[in-house]
Amino acid sequence: MGSTSDFPIMEDAVKFLNEIGIDCDYCALSAHRTPELVMEFAKNAKQNGTKVIIAGAGGAAHLPGVIAAYTAIPVIGVPIKSSNSIDGWDSILSILQMPSGIPVATVALNNAKNAGILAAEMIATSDSDLYNKLLAYKESLKKKVEEANKKLQEK
Repeated sequence: MGSTSDFPIMEDAVKFLNEIGIDCDYCALSAHRTPELVMEFAKNAKQNGTKVIIAGAGGAAHLPGVIAAYTAIPVIGVPIKSSNSIDGWDSILSILQMPSGIPVATVALNNAKNAGILAAEMIATSDSDLYNKLLAYKESLKKKVEEANKKLQEK
């Protein structure tokens, strides 16, 4: 994440990944204040065993794109509505509008949980146990909607 103040949003990804059995690390690295550390992190991610990177940032939100420039590991960007944000649009567009050749997958504003789910799905392409856990998770979502609809119909 670009700042420790982003953790309350990014924590949703951490929680989901932990619940599904994926170990993850997290840290605060700023594309603007610690660019050398960002470069080092991105360049060493593969040898450190990283399979997917989730990068959340607010404001100018360059962190996901800078990381993607230094690695071929998939990067998922989480735009965060920060205190100096232009209603979150600055973050969304900074992450979404990447130049050709440097893709960053982008989820909805403040939706780190979806980033965690997408990262798990990417990893599950080569892990059948994880794939089955994700299918079960999605089935639980279906059941929640069915139960809620049943209660609604009873009213």
